[in-house]
This record gives sequence, structure tokens and C-alpha cells, in this order.
Amino acid sequence: MQAAAMDPAEEPPSMLWGLDPTFSAFARLYVRDILQMTESTQVPGIYFYNMHPIYKVDVLGTVVYKREREDFFCYGVDDGTGVINCMCWKNDLLKEREDPSKTAGKHSDGAQGGFNPVTELKKLKEAQQKRCRLEIGELLRVRGPVKTSRQQREIMASTYYKVDDPVMAEQIAWMMEAPQLYRQCYDKPLQLQTNVSGDSAISSLSKAINIIKDFLKQKSVTRFRPYDVQDLLQPLISSQPQTASADQEPVAGSSGCQRLRQLLKEALQVLQDEGVVYRRVKSQDEVYLVTAEDKDLQIAVKDVIREDSKREKYAEKGCHVLHILSAVRQRSSLNVSKAALELVLKSLECNSDIISTMENHYIAF
Repeated sequence: MQAAAMDPAEEPPSMLWGLDPTFSAFARLYVRDILQMTESTQVPGIYFYNMHPIYKVDVLGTVVYKREREDFFCYGVDDGTGVINCMCWKNDLLKEREDPSKTAGKHSDGAQGGFNPVTELKKLKEAQQKRCRLEIGELLRVRGPVKTSRQQREIMASTYYKVDDPVMAEQIAWMMEAPQLYRQCYDKPLQLQTNVSGDSAISSLSKAINIIKDFLKQKSVTRFRPYDVQDLLQPLISSQPQTASADQEPVAGSSGCQRLRQLLKEALQVLQDEGVVYRRVKSQDEVYLVTAEDKDLQIAVKDVIREDSKREKYAEKGCHVLHILSAVRQRSSLNVSKAALELVLKSLECNSDIISTMENHYIAF
């Protein structure tokens, strides 16, 4: 394959790569994504997945072909998404060639004298050799940097070994962990702010969100409108030069008002995305309900779980969170988000009103 080069304008500066935790870790990417990563134009041998700088990976897969040379093994590893070459260099142990006459003498000495350290050491070496010498169809775990050689993407193994997995427990655990890593890390683009204005904007938004959260918590607010919290954010807007009359407020200019409204809009959107607030009915009258204080929503969620968990279909595992969300939207509001529902479920579980039987499944207590 031809390694695709990344646009220099989009690539983050190399001096900032160390700020990304994935740069110093073995990334557990799918083989498909390793083959499709774009190569850095600044430093050859560094690749980018979703703006994350990566140069070493961790792969678990089945050997689908092998080639042995005097100094190395070349294994083709298939993880179900693609096949990649893995160059596994032999250590001195694998290169040793034992004299058959000496081997026979050592075995006879061990048989006559009982425990023989030399014989036991040889058995240990043989066991280690078996772990490093794989056949087609066996499971291999390999770690190492990614290289592009002769237009082919491959892994230069720093560590590799055979994985004994008769009941596929290792593979199942790997397949369950990989999607979580993608959701929590790899699929979230790296955002490095290198300018002061960008840092200031993020800082103002974070402060605005915290101010609104503190207000809702301290006042035990159940519902509010944007103008109820707008004045709280006014100190975050820097004062503008007065170009109108002397009695005009510092942020009363068109620019100041627009920035204040925009900041409020962004903060409320983040709070909705987090599930902290939601709008039961979307209309011109913007009324936001505080999820943690909405007793009607909590009652609706409990009723859905209590009624549906009695059904044979949900009696054993319980109701899945997506099923609960669909039922609650029919009963309460179509605008209830999954994030808001998860906050309610967490609160009900802490109060022992419901029980989590397994991941994302609930039954009534």
C-alpha cells in the first residue's frame, strides 16, 4: 500500500505530540485502521489516527501465513478487520543449534542423578521457543512500532508471543475492550489549542457552565428560562469601548450582547448534551427543566422499569437503556436525551429504587 501523507496545515506541531497520552502508549487499534493511518510529513514513522499521533501499536490476531528466515519470522496477523505483516526478530535462544550427541548425554545424566539443573533449563528454553515459534491458525499478540517498507505497512515487533486461548476468552475480552477504547479515546479528535484567543474562549465556556451548574444546585432550581441565568454570565464578557451615550452599559453594545447570548447558547447546549437539563417541549418559550430535580421524569422512568421488567422478555436480564428511553419518550417527552436518562437511572440506582443486572440493563427493586 502507498502510505498517505498528512496535510501539513492539518497536522499538529510535533512539539505538542507528547500532550496526547496515545503517543507514548501502545495503541490497540484495529488492523484496518493501522493500514489506513496517514503518515506524518514532519517525522517519518509517525502516523495519525483522528489527529492522534501514533507510532507503536498492540495487536492480537490469528496467524494466516508465516515466513521464516535465519534472523526473523514474518507472520501475517488477521484480527478480523484486515491482515498486517509482523516482523518478529529471533533472539539468540531461537538461533541456537544443539548437538544431538550432547543433548543425549545431558538427558542420561539427568536420569541417573535425579534433578538436573541443566536439563530443567533446557526444558525451559524449549518452552520459550514454542511460545515464539507459531504455526498458521495460532493466536499471536504482538507489540511494536509501525513501519512502511516497500510500500507495505508492517509492525516491527518488540514483543511477541503465542496466546493459548482454547475457549476464546482472551479474544472475547479483547473485542469487548477495543470498542470502549475507541469511544473513550481514539475516536475523540485531539484538540490542542495553541493560541490565546482559543484558550480564552474555552475558559469562558467552562466558567459559564460551572456558574450555571452552581446556580441550579444552590437554588434547587427545577425549571428556568435563559434570561434567568443570563445576568450571571455578564462578568465573563469583557467590557467594550463605549461608542454610544454615557449611560450605556459596558456590554450593552451589539457586539457585547451578541457574545453574551452566544456564550449562553453554547453553555446551555453543553448542559443539554450532558443531560443536566432538557426541554420537555420545544417552543418559542424556552423552558429548561433540571433533570435531577424533575420528579415527573423520575416517576416515569420507575414506572417503565417496574411494569416492563415483569414481562417475560425482560424478566431475566432487565430492561435495556434504549428500551427505557423509547418508552419514556412516549410517556413523558420526546426531547429526553439518553444522557438525561442515564443521570436519572444513576440517581434511582443510588436510592435503591432500581437495580442494574448487567451493563445497560435495569430491573425494579
